[in-house]
Amino acid sequence: MTVVRPTAARRRKRRPSILGWALRVLLVAAVFALGVAVGQALEDQPQPAKPVTHVSTIQPWTQTEARTVTVTTSP
Repeated sequence: MTVVRPTAARRRKRRPSILGWALRVLLVAAVFALGVAVGQALEDQPQPAKPVTHVSTIQPWTQTEARTVTVTTSP
């Protein structure tokens, strides 16, 4: 039969290790860096271009000589 002393159970409190804290800090830093990168990418997005309208006037074609054309058809 094994007897467990209460003092031994109390001494085994689990404290977070240095490695655990380092991983948590590294995770927080990575999430922060990702947020900064996304924020800068959204800020650097180019503005949409404004529409370009080109207006030109077409001059009417004028005939310089007057001539008559007669078309004859036969039945």
